[in-house]
Amino acid sequence: MENDFHRSVASRAARRSQLQQTKDARVGLLHTGKLSQDYTMRITWKKGLIRLILTGGIIWMMLIFTVLLFHIWSCQSSLAFFAALCNKESKVYGMLNTMGFLTPPHCCPIPVAYDPNKIVIPKKSPEKLVQRLSYIVEDSATNGSQSSPLFGGHQTWQQREKSFKLKPTMKVHCGFMRGAGEEMAPKDIEYVKKCRFVVATGIFDAYDAPHQPSSISKRSEELFCFLMVVDEVSLEFIRRNVSVREDSDGGQWVGIWRLILLKHQPYDEPRRNGKVPKILTHRLFPQAQYSIWIDGKMELIVDPLLLLERYLWRDKQTFAIAQHKHHRNVYEEADANKRRKRYARPLIDLHMKIYRYEGLQPWDQHKPTPSDVPEGAIIIREHTALTNLFSCLWFNEVDLFTPRDQLSFGYVVYRLGGLFKFFMFPNCEYNSIFILHPHIREHSSKIEWAKTMEELKKHPELIESRGGLGLWTPYPANLDLVVLPPVARTSKAG
Repeated sequence: MENDFHRSVASRAARRSQLQQTKDARVGLLHTGKLSQDYTMRITWKKGLIRLILTGGIIWMMLIFTVLLFHIWSCQSSLAFFAALCNKESKVYGMLNTMGFLTPPHCCPIPVAYDPNKIVIPKKSPEKLVQRLSYIVEDSATNGSQSSPLFGGHQTWQQREKSFKLKPTMKVHCGFMRGAGEEMAPKDIEYVKKCRFVVATGIFDAYDAPHQPSSISKRSEELFCFLMVVDEVSLEFIRRNVSVREDSDGGQWVGIWRLILLKHQPYDEPRRNGKVPKILTHRLFPQAQYSIWIDGKMELIVDPLLLLERYLWRDKQTFAIAQHKHHRNVYEEADANKRRKRYARPLIDLHMKIYRYEGLQPWDQHKPTPSDVPEGAIIIREHTALTNLFSCLWFNEVDLFTPRDQLSFGYVVYRLGGLFKFFMFPNCEYNSIFILHPHIREHSSKIEWAKTMEELKKHPELIESRGGLGLWTPYPANLDLVVLPPVARTSKAG
């Protein structure tokens, strides 16, 4: 009986143990199932996230690629609206151009002589119309609030009018008022005295890096002075980024370029400061008989002696400049400057209203010149009294009005009544003279964004204080009724 009882207890304990094991097994299976399900879900989320990131990256890359393709297409589009969207001074444009994705500008062969050693340098051209030219250097200020001289001087409207009437002996404003800035070191003054043939360029406010010219013959190396005009900001930038050597006389060199430092910049606007060596090359280097100016962003790839032979000596010219790629009409060029925010729009309008009031007509095929608008990045000159006078008059307009020198060139030609002869060569030849490099950084000044004259009046700090539409004496006419001629855009961008 007792044995049966023990067997019964043992049997119940065994069954209880078996049930507990079964329960534990079921719980274990359930737990394992949950873990397996969570693991599966986690893997699924990870795969989905990876796919989402990859898909987003692909879409983003396709979007960037599409934008780049649109940029390339717009820069070369024949449709004016899309071509106007292209910023050819941007870093993106420069990168695409360097990588070869953009079609280079239209170039054509320059009919130059092949051997610089065989070129015969002619005698100096005879002085015509103007035999003696001198400059006003003392600034007789008419504005009592102006404590220091202006670089361009306080030229009156009567003096300006008189300067366009050619006489054998003339004395005109031509920058460089005494004590007004652009001071050259004595060692550089001594160096440039020996320069009869000059290739000049300039870098201001560190917008460009030096570019060495190529294809220079041994004869040109010995004949020409290669002069790079810089301000203090640019000189410091060049020293930090480029190897600068110093000669025994203290002169500073970057490759073939002799650096010429101009201290105390005369204007608030760096672009206007850059016009001084560009237009007044004959004032900076008074001993020069011939000069070739190229902008700082350009790399010269043609021997300078061949350029003088082609553009001056062959047809007995004394001044040569390229025709603008897009525009012939000054008013169309002004409209393009406003659209591209190259200067304050109301001040460009004021500039053009004065020219319109003074009789400048839009260009047409009946005018004696192929265009009223040049590409001013390359200027080739023999420094005669007449070409020097033209440069002075051109600079005076840039000093008085806007720094956009292309707007003033045709006006000065018009005021001289066809007496100033020059060679305006095709733009395709212009594109064959150099390799164009992008600026290091974008230029921007607050005045470029001004839309109305009222905005400028409310914010006088935007207006330049030392030049440009200062109108030191009020313009002697009512311009309110002047209507600018309508502009029909003839170019795809401009």
